Amino acid sequence: MRLGLALGYWGRGPDPHHLELAREAERLGYHSVWTAESWGSDAFTPLTWLAAHTTRIALGTAVAQMAARTPTATAMQALTLDHLSGGRMMLGLGLSGPQVVEGWYGRPFPKSPLTATREYVEVIRQVLSREAPVRLDGRYHPHPYAGPDATGLGKPLKPIVHPLRADLPVLLGAEGPKNIAQTVRIADGWLPLYWSPSRAPELYGEALTEARDGFMVAPMTQVRVCADVAEGLKPVKAMLGFYIGGMGHAARNFHADLMARFGYEAEARRVQELFLAGRRGEAIEAVPDAFADEISLVGPRERIAERLELWRKGPITDLLALAPDLETLRVLAELAD
Repeated sequence: MRLGLALGYWGRGPDPHHLELAREAERLGYHSVWTAESWGSDAFTPLTWLAAHTTRIALGTAVAQMAARTPTATAMQALTLDHLSGGRMMLGLGLSGPQVVEGWYGRPFPKSPLTATREYVEVIRQVLSREAPVRLDGRYHPHPYAGPDATGLGKPLKPIVHPLRADLPVLLGAEGPKNIAQTVRIADGWLPLYWSPSRAPELYGEALTEARDGFMVAPMTQVRVCADVAEGLKPVKAMLGFYIGGMGHAARNFHADLMARFGYEAEARRVQELFLAGRRGEAIEAVPDAFADEISLVGPRERIAERLELWRKGPITDLLALAPDLETLRVLAELAD
């Protein structure tokens, strides 16, 4: 099981410690470092900055939002950074949800998310392979565009730049069962949002049996070395409160649905109810400690070491640690060695 450092996206501004963490992760032998985006900082610019200040560590987006760019624009960013970094790029993609797609990007959320995702990946594959001009008779991403307002002058093109790697890894952030099953079929890896070693066989075992050799399973989890487990779980609960309560609509929230599949349906709806009522502190408190604990690695070194063995026994290929400090990075590296 390889280690990765997940830096997420910025809050109010750039995190001054991210570069230091990435450099230390590279020194410690971490395999990868990952950036993200929501509706603030983008995923590719910070990753390019990290690429310029490192030499070996792989670079990934976890995740770049599909609604933010056309698939050809995303492919251009990926192949450009792959060249500049000497072949270190991994492209993690996510569809996001209606709240972000329609509210932030001003685009309709696809009625068939599976089809939209499949077409997006297909266009990227064609760009990276550069075998022929991009053509797709698609519902969401047709190339050339031939809609009712088209000029009819669209020309199939292939990239001027020769991609460094046709097999640049494409990973997908998927939550629903059908989405996960499709990810196994069309992608090079899966970026689970929550991962529980005890529930993984029941929730994901059947889908992952179809995964081909080399398929990456790379969950992100908060890791924190600390003496007080309850105190260490507070950032985990804060994250969960925001995702479950604020990252979606009361009637359609993929993160709340995922928590429900973990066995916490009533608790998920309560968190939503409190968050949407403006009672954010209470929403965070309503996140069960048990749920926060089973999807994270928090506590003293000995506790993390014991629980890390459970994570090793499953299908995980890469553990992407949302690690808050240098000590945690170093302890995790020692335990995983």
